[in-house]
Amino acid sequence: MTTWQGWHRFATTTPPAPPQPDEPPRSTDERLAYHSAFVTIRTPAISTLATQVRTLMILGRHQQATARPSLIVTGPAAAGKTTALLNVGRTCHLAHTRKNPAPPGSAHPTAPVAYVLVPPGATAKTLVTEFARYLGIPVAARMTQTQITDAVCHTYTAAGVQLVLIDEIHRLNPRTTTGAQTADLLKDLTERLPATFVYAGINVTDTPLFTGVRGAQLAGRATLITCGPLPARHGTREPFRDVITDIENALDLHHHKPGTLPRHAPYLHQRTAGRIGSLTRLIRQAAITAICDGTERITKTTLDAVTLDHLAETHHRPRTR
Repeated sequence: MTTWQGWHRFATTTPPAPPQPDEPPRSTDERLAYHSAFVTIRTPAISTLATQVRTLMILGRHQQATARPSLIVTGPAAAGKTTALLNVGRTCHLAHTRKNPAPPGSAHPTAPVAYVLVPPGATAKTLVTEFARYLGIPVAARMTQTQITDAVCHTYTAAGVQLVLIDEIHRLNPRTTTGAQTADLLKDLTERLPATFVYAGINVTDTPLFTGVRGAQLAGRATLITCGPLPARHGTREPFRDVITDIENALDLHHHKPGTLPRHAPYLHQRTAGRIGSLTRLIRQAAITAICDGTERITKTTLDAVTLDHLAETHHRPRTR
């Protein structure tokens, strides 16, 4: 998805949908593929991000003098940050193309959304080269960073990029020389591109991103959205149990009894530490196991047999004296 062709294919491919009562039963292979891809569960973080992005894009639409306000999605690993980012990007892409369809036979459709990963050990030149690669902008070895940046700004503006999604932002360290230069590049791009920037990274408030002069500039322009573990209870609501119910309603198992998984909410919360990524992986793996062994239902025994990611398993493992 870090090229326009890949992103366009992702955004325009119909996402998986839960089984419908009026549809014929799916084959085993179709159901295995479905639980592998699965639906996107709309978490509170996705709803908040969608609202904020829509508002900031309207706010910055006619802003000319300074950089437009931006967003930073932060939280621990496996909390659903990238899922939220991609979901909002797809929504923006589809809304734009519905409103502005490409003319028949057009060879140069608009590109409303750009998705860029910060490479490990990023320098300003390697990062701006990633921006260039997304839209297929030719970059020669002899080109300077300034030349690549000028080409990126010209092409992105001509292509109509309105939303720039930058993932793995925690890889930047403005305290180092190369990190500071890379942070300055991002500041330059936000001022030269008529687009809203949304960053995502692991616990960015605990990184050097918000320290020093450059950190103060970023913090002064960006709204922070925390994509953290879901609490078991929030006032009178039980958001974690609600998400479990949504996941269970999306399963395609022949003999699963509705209400089974929400009853195990305390166990599932302890097992996953409330992380949406760990939760969906656990239930999807259990569903695939249930199809493969013919039981067609998820029980606590099924869940216990699933080995989760190391982060969740380390949290769940009982302490020893």
